[in-house]
Amino acid sequence: MDRKLTLKLDKEVIEKAKEYASRNKKSLSRIIESYLQSLTSNNPRDNSEEIKISPFVKELSQPTALPEDFDYKKELRFL
Repeated sequence: MDRKLTLKLDKEVIEKAKEYASRNKKSLSRIIESYLQSLTSNNPRDNSEEIKISPFVKELSQPTALPEDFDYKKELRFL
């Protein structure tokens, strides 16, 4: 059963995602659903229509251990 989900995202991200979806002849909803399914699935082969996600993107979704003294505010000043 499909349900509606509202997301709040950066405007540029949304526009780029829409362009990507259009170029690949897929709906943005389907792309997001496939991505979320790949994150939450115990068996990556569960979805036969799974959209291939690059190893780089999969790596971004993995938890990262930071040192206890990590100061994110200090790090953000350099961006």
